[in-house]
Amino acid sequence: MELVKELPEIFEEFAEQRQKSFLVMKEIKDKGIPVIGAYCTYFPQEIAMAMGAVTVGLCSTSDETIPVAEKDLPKNLCPMVKASYGFAVTDKCPFFYFSDVVVGETTCDGKKKMYELMKEFKNVYIMELPNTQNESALELWKKEIIRFKEYLEETFNTTITEEQVRHAVHVANQGRLALRRFYETMKNDPAPMEGSKLFNVLYGSQFKFDKEAMPAEIDALTDKIMKEYEEGEKPERRKRILLAGCPSSGAPMKVVKAIEENGGNVVVYENCGGAKSVDRLIDEDAEDIYQAIAERYLAIGCSVMTPDTNRYELLERLLDEYQVEGVVEMTLQACHTYNVEAKSIEKRVKEKGLPYIHIETDYSQADVGQLDTRIAAFLEMI
Repeated sequence: MELVKELPEIFEEFAEQRQKSFLVMKEIKDKGIPVIGAYCTYFPQEIAMAMGAVTVGLCSTSDETIPVAEKDLPKNLCPMVKASYGFAVTDKCPFFYFSDVVVGETTCDGKKKMYELMKEFKNVYIMELPNTQNESALELWKKEIIRFKEYLEETFNTTITEEQVRHAVHVANQGRLALRRFYETMKNDPAPMEGSKLFNVLYGSQFKFDKEAMPAEIDALTDKIMKEYEEGEKPERRKRILLAGCPSSGAPMKVVKAIEENGGNVVVYENCGGAKSVDRLIDEDAEDIYQAIAERYLAIGCSVMTPDTNRYELLERLLDEYQVEGVVEMTLQACHTYNVEAKSIEKRVKEKGLPYIHIETDYSQADVGQLDTRIAAFLEMI
């Protein structure tokens, strides 16, 4: 990225990164480089990176293919699960098409059963993710990570050395540190940018396949933002919102749009793709690198975990660090774990003396007017 570019152009570049990377993906396949697709933050990307594979997040962010998915799946299933299956079964996701292996994980019941159907037309590998975070769970998860490594070695007729794994861990950690430094610019008051632009970079960075080059690119953007912030006129101050809950990329960004149009700004994302994705690093100096990888990934706070203490700890820390003035929790219809856990999140937010609103939605635009009305009323309370 050239530093002479204007900030709006840079933000637009990240927003369009997913579409641009469709062509890059074809070039990668033409070179014979393996592609590993995944859907979840729990996917231990370092193992695939160590093999020299490209990792990519698969399509699941719009309602375009949901009608097709509903021919096989229940209508009252989570829209993210239906969209994931719909893009796969219609071959409308280039990343899915080019993936040599799709890695699934035993998170929610809907995804687990959907993967069974997906296996009928795609090479799907399932990792058994424990739903708790104790010592026995960690032991199982470490075994699953080693089993995944052995599967890749056998499938692609290669050997993954510990040295390669440690290098991949270092590269991934550098990416996390760069993204963390980028989103921590939002600790400034007023925030230096809109939350939608923040998310465009966080989300778009997933589709930059040169993981070794990405940290420098993100750092350059962070430096440019802070230089303009410190030397120029400060942006208008808006009410500082934390967005919690289900992944918000694609169609659910309508919630972020409603917040911004009514005088708020999402200064931090607690959900997947936001802080929880980069908050923890892997211990690069650990004697047992596979144990270190397992510890980092299993510690991610998600509503599939019970009890979900790590999510609550992260939430409370973000509320303080980002001087949050209100919490919007966005959950998807039929996402039972997040919808049930919303009660616990509300309790903790209100104990901090902060206003809270729970928005349950889907991938359609049918509730945009209602969302606007509810969020406008919520922001007026702050």
